[in-house]
Amino acid sequence: MRLPALILPVALMLMACGAQPGPMFFGAERHDLTLDGIHLVVFRKEDHVEVIRLGYLSRAERDAVPALMERAAAQATGCMVVGPGRGMWSSPSLIGDSGEATFELAC
Repeated sequence: MRLPALILPVALMLMACGAQPGPMFFGAERHDLTLDGIHLVVFRKEDHVEVIRLGYLSRAERDAVPALMERAAAQATGCMVVGPGRGMWSSPSLIGDSGEATFELAC
């Protein structure tokens, strides 16, 4: 009977967590940016970044996000993006995902 009473507090705590990096980016340097009205979080570790988009976008609004994520990675780090993350740094998401992406940097 106490389970329904716990659902709301647990849900509120989870919503407050915000963007969390993938396991390869634990301990990474975090940068919060807003580009073209879209909030992005960039996690940098070594010469790699993970970019996470926050908030809801309609399907039509998502088309520009992959390029925006690449721009955010470069702006947050001051490095040039040389391509998607590869090997252990590769993104677990599908190619073109508008919610998360990883990139390799040249600094």
